[in-house]
Amino acid sequence: MHVINLKPIRAFLAQGHKDARDPLLAWYKKASKTKWSNLAEVRADYPHCDMYGSCYIFNIGGNKYRLIVKIEFLKGTIYVKHVLTHKEYDKDSWKNDC
Repeated sequence: MHVINLKPIRAFLAQGHKDARDPLLAWYKKASKTKWSNLAEVRADYPHCDMYGSCYIFNIGGNKYRLIVKIEFLKGTIYVKHVLTHKEYDKDSWKNDC
């Protein structure tokens, strides 16, 4: 898969969430090297991945953070939309992008 728009990841790490670096990097490496074609295949690698509208939500860093992306399976692309703390995620403002 081709991962597009890494700005949200960079911005999140720049805010001081250094403990998210390794889990986000591991997700990026896995996502970049795979070819998912549906949610079942995503869940084979990430069993706790959820869907809301057109977005896929990954638990990052032991459920401490949320990575929200859109996946275009036919195009083989992943668009990074948000990286959030659990508290930010609970505010639900990210749902407008999904």
